[in-house]
Amino acid sequence: MPYPTCHRALARLACAGLSLGVAGIGAQAVAAPRDSTVAADETAHTAAAVKAVDQHWLEAEEGGDAAWLDGMLLPGYRSVNVAGTFATKAAIVAHAAKNGGSDEMKRKVAAWQQAHPVDQQVTIQGDTAILSFVSSAPATKGKLYSSDVFVYVGGRWRALYSAHTGLDK
Repeated sequence: MPYPTCHRALARLACAGLSLGVAGIGAQAVAAPRDSTVAADETAHTAAAVKAVDQHWLEAEEGGDAAWLDGMLLPGYRSVNVAGTFATKAAIVAHAAKNGGSDEMKRKVAAWQQAHPVDQQVTIQGDTAILSFVSSAPATKGKLYSSDVFVYVGGRWRALYSAHTGLDK
């Protein structure tokens, strides 16, 4: 399937290759299942905050919150898919504005998440964090779906780069 253009929602999904009819979004198609617990403070300099920002990213893409995405993605943000093709910040924000909030997208994201369970692993070094999405499914346990690089700028985590593997193929 072509690489989707919905980064988080689809990067997480996009990295998985979920076809939404757009070429090239995403870092967070490998989203972790939604958690009913209260979200962590997104401005904290912690692993929990990185995960909270990532969850917010998914929800912003699904819901079409282009303004939030525009503020969270750094100007030079890139998301690279398994073919080496990249999506830019502008493409991700535009896709969210155009297609966000659709029930179809939410269903596709939920179905992908159910079929591809992941563990999130955060590594922080100074003001840089790497959030990795690692398969927790028995057949592919421990293998990497994707990674997002965040930088702590102006008191919050902002996305700089995402890369996705072909694990789902």
